[in-house]
Amino acid sequence: MTWTERTSPINVGDRVAYSRSFLQSIGALTGDMPFARGVVEKIEEFGTLRLATVKWDGEETTMRVAVANLAADRGKGIIDRY
Repeated sequence: MTWTERTSPINVGDRVAYSRSFLQSIGALTGDMPFARGVVEKIEEFGTLRLATVKWDGEETTMRVAVANLAADRGKGIIDRY
């Protein structure tokens, strides 16, 4: 995996998790949310806001999440921007 692939923004088909900064901001440091993983199915842009439709593992439904609140799970660990 190249550096460019590891640092690229989240795209459709990427495996993702909630970012550490998002989890800390809502006080969700324990429970299921820190361990949730899913795949981005679609990205929509509304001005400067980018929303990703994520199909979470083990769930039957999808959820729209701000891309800024996601971190890429690249297989060698979670790539989180600070």
